Amino acid sequence: MNYTENLPDGRLIVRGHIVDVIKRYTYDGEIVVAQGKIESITKRDDIPADAPYYMPGFIDGHVHVESSMMLPTEFARIATQHGTVGAICDPHEIANVIGTEGVRLMLDSARASLFHFAFGCPSCVPACGPSIETSGHTIDSKAVAQLMQDDEIWFLGEMMNFPGVLNHDSEVMAKVKAALDAGKPVDGHAPGLVGESRMQYTLAGITTDHECTTLTEGRDAVACGMIVQIREGSAAKDYAALSPLISEAPGHVMLCTDDSHPTDLVRGHINLIVQRALADGYNIMDILQAACVTPVHHYGLPVGLLQPGDSADFIGVDNLSPNFRIIKTYIKGERVFSSTGHDTAIAQLERSVAFQSKLRDVNTFNMFNASPITVDDIATQAHGDVHVIVASDGSLLTGHEVRPLTRDIQKIVVLNRYTPGAKPQVGFIKGFNITNGAFAQTIAHDCHNIMAVGSNDEMLVEVINRVIKMEGGIAATDGIEMTELPLPIGGLMSAINGHEIAHRSMLLEETVSRAGCHLRSPFITLGFMALPVIPKLKLTDKGLLDTAAFQFIQQ
Repeated sequence: MNYTENLPDGRLIVRGHIVDVIKRYTYDGEIVVAQGKIESITKRDDIPADAPYYMPGFIDGHVHVESSMMLPTEFARIATQHGTVGAICDPHEIANVIGTEGVRLMLDSARASLFHFAFGCPSCVPACGPSIETSGHTIDSKAVAQLMQDDEIWFLGEMMNFPGVLNHDSEVMAKVKAALDAGKPVDGHAPGLVGESRMQYTLAGITTDHECTTLTEGRDAVACGMIVQIREGSAAKDYAALSPLISEAPGHVMLCTDDSHPTDLVRGHINLIVQRALADGYNIMDILQAACVTPVHHYGLPVGLLQPGDSADFIGVDNLSPNFRIIKTYIKGERVFSSTGHDTAIAQLERSVAFQSKLRDVNTFNMFNASPITVDDIATQAHGDVHVIVASDGSLLTGHEVRPLTRDIQKIVVLNRYTPGAKPQVGFIKGFNITNGAFAQTIAHDCHNIMAVGSNDEMLVEVINRVIKMEGGIAATDGIEMTELPLPIGGLMSAINGHEIAHRSMLLEETVSRAGCHLRSPFITLGFMALPVIPKLKLTDKGLLDTAAFQFIQQ
């Protein structure tokens, strides 16, 4: 049987096993697509057992595209290869660098791709304000209110300032009100919040959270009426702890990556979480409810769910086992990926190349004012016990130890890149285990100053100055070889091919590994060592911050 047929009148016919997530059963049938929509779905009794299975495409329930180091056009091209047809995106990374202009850049790129991007308006730019960290720009409540009137803005981005919500900060609440008045949802970010505080946070109008890391937190969030975005990203991995929610409350769960490093994105996306959940024995309809249906309903997305009249957004897989393979991806009736590779994704590739050619090797969006530093600038006179950030593999949470310096502790440096003449801040960190080398990057959430970790001062200065010379990017040394990846767009992204970005990232990871660091995602892990809204101890360009007490610590 011919499973796919293009009719002379332009209609597309797809035949196979239909996975109906809305009615929660699978049947054999024929899908007719006309003008980008599903015209009809008809049951048939002659579909062979080895025919493809068709199901709605996956949605990433919370992601920062910038963490892929790719523009949205290129992110879309690669994500569709893994069966993803849409993503809920918070562009607060680029917004911290160049403000609302950065949001517009992401929207322009998204418009150039065939993919369901749902961008939000960043709520916390910067995350904590100028007394805690220095950002390139600020987005206040007036700017939020203006962006909320834009039809291309779907929601208010993660409200990281949960203390501001709990304390009814006027600026914070004005941002939330602007979203609610526009009839748009508000995303949350409240690590460790439970009980009465969680309920108060929810009652303010905040409906999701991707920062739950324990089942207790997740269940508490669901009990308050929130949707839990189960995160399985490159650095933060919460699926193992939260996966029981898939069967307990499938309508209150989404799947997300939050931050997906390019070397991980080219290997897989939401499909990997779906496969893992299938392997763990969860019901496929519950899994697909989380992976496809809940984000579409919650955000009111124009994404089809394989029902007559829907936008023709669906995927074909070879089977429904944990080892399923994506065969085809359709968006608005257009095939954007095919595993056979004949004429697949040509239009998607052309869209990506056309947009990226406008920005290639351009630093227009960078905001870079840092000057080279010297060894004297990061010299310290540490005696006795020091405060140490403790980084953990697979988590964005950090520990806080007070102890003497030992060989397993390295220096960590943050340098303000927005203010000329700024001096670096120096701290100590455990968990990277660098024995001979260093790496630096302009990826330091969320303000994206220069951040570096290394085994000695000379190498730290070398990689920091290399990043400064590139005006944004990543540089790593193992004491012998220097590896680098320029990121000319905001110091966060590149306009080159996504697989090339992944290849260069792999070379960087190999350099860091030779230097002694064997974290699964060292660059994303380092990037979160400056984020003051995640416990317990972080280093910003203003100093070492106890995020529980919200007070700076003097070494």
